[in-house]
Amino acid sequence: MFREFKKFVLRGNSVDLAVGLVIGAAFTSVVNALVKGFINPLASIFYDGVTFNQASFVFREQKFLYGELLNNLLTFLIVAAVVFFLVVQPINKLTELASRGKSTDDPSTQKCPYCLSEIAKDATRCKHCTSQIKKMA
Repeated sequence: MFREFKKFVLRGNSVDLAVGLVIGAAFTSVVNALVKGFINPLASIFYDGVTFNQASFVFREQKFLYGELLNNLLTFLIVAAVVFFLVVQPINKLTELASRGKSTDDPSTQKCPYCLSEIAKDATRCKHCTSQIKKMA
């Protein structure tokens, strides 16, 4: 049982996921500090000295604090943009470059005529759009 656990923990995907989570958490704290220390004071100029996360409005004697929500939304968008532009796009580019070099005479995939995604050559139904594929002769 210990060997199976060791095999599971040391599997490449598990270790990569753990590293990604730790780095993501650390990066999120950096972005939180950026928003709290730089963007909030900058935004307080437009909110008459009130910090951005304390921005609110009153409706029927109830106070709605929308500033904290906007803070968290801004933090999320910054993290998502950095992950997309610095992680996802470079990996997609590298994958595309690596797959360009692989060329076989008899392709094992085809493009779906409806959604243009890659599917197996012998597929009868597209796994992406579920359209029925006619066999090409």
